[in-house]
Amino acid sequence: MRNIFETEKTKNLIPKIKAFLKEHIYPLETYENINGNFSKIEPTLLQKRDLLKKQGLFGLQLTESEGGLGLTLCEFGQLSEVLAYSPFGHFVFNTQAPDIGNSELLHKYASKELKDRFLAPLQKGEIRSCFSMTEPEFAGSNPTRMGTTAVKDGDDYIINGHKWFTSSADGAAFAVVMAVTNPENPRHQQASQIIVPLDTPGYKFIRNIPIMGHEGDSWASHAEVKYENVRVPQSYLVGPEGSGFKLAQERLGPGRIHHCMRFIGIAQRSFDLMCSYALSRELNSTSRLSDMQFIQGFIAESKAEIDAARLLVLNTANNIDALGASACRDEISAIKFSTANMMLRVVDRAIQTHGALGITSDVLLSYWYAHERASRIYDGADEVHKSALAKNILKNFVSES
Repeated sequence: MRNIFETEKTKNLIPKIKAFLKEHIYPLETYENINGNFSKIEPTLLQKRDLLKKQGLFGLQLTESEGGLGLTLCEFGQLSEVLAYSPFGHFVFNTQAPDIGNSELLHKYASKELKDRFLAPLQKGEIRSCFSMTEPEFAGSNPTRMGTTAVKDGDDYIINGHKWFTSSADGAAFAVVMAVTNPENPRHQQASQIIVPLDTPGYKFIRNIPIMGHEGDSWASHAEVKYENVRVPQSYLVGPEGSGFKLAQERLGPGRIHHCMRFIGIAQRSFDLMCSYALSRELNSTSRLSDMQFIQGFIAESKAEIDAARLLVLNTANNIDALGASACRDEISAIKFSTANMMLRVVDRAIQTHGALGITSDVLLSYWYAHERASRIYDGADEVHKSALAKNILKNFVSES
């Protein structure tokens, strides 16, 4: 299908990225590397990152002033899909969550001091970061309610709180922490976002939370952490005090484009694996798996759903580029739940096509099946997005009637 959102930049970059992944990254997708100790594979991945730099493919997410290509969100979204063909793709290209979201946040709202100390090395891939918002004692679907506080003391904040699903905290250099700084304000203006270096006294790493039987490791982990009288300068505040909720929502707009295009990349790679296996698997001397009507149905349905999701997400990205994320809230909600569910359906069909092989760790499908079930929960559960979208549809319907 012709890509109506293709530009000269994407036309030039996508074949290069695909070739790099095929030559350098796909061979690393062994069970031991994906499910084992990340510290063992990380040096190899960083060597591949050095190759990227030599080929001029590093820093795809950066603006021109930062030494990047100045891609639009819609352009980068198309690259994000391709990078997601491998579990290691985004990491090698330094475009993984939550680093890319934190980079966008600091680029727009951080002071020069914070940009020099935290943003610059993050963009160069010298350090990693995490985003610390969700708390076990409060519903993650309502980020206006949280128990973590940041109280002023002289020129500092003293932070106390309990967080979990602080993704990629294991090995990160700093966290962007959501904490209540202005409890007297209206509830959407009570919290702020503050940078906390993770070597600060009082920060405690509790554990990597087991997810679907896997603890994860380093950049793919979800940590439980505590902040106990953590003291940081007030100059580590990101944006105005009390703007934490606003910044979180602004961060999640483009972030959901990144996630949704990653979902499409996973679906596309799963689709490719399904088709390849169906064509190669002989049932007897005269027929292959691809001759079976059920399998043909899997392939046809998956192709239609992937293409539809891609157009919907790229159209939303294009509208965000033109109008801003706040004007596209309904579209963002729609792509979040629809794309996540599409991806999970395609992965499931690919597993079914592979039969018993599909549930083993000899192919990527079982990893994605376990790891990506969370896609219907994080960044807003399906039910939250559906409810918000329906309410806006009905509100507008009534006003237009």
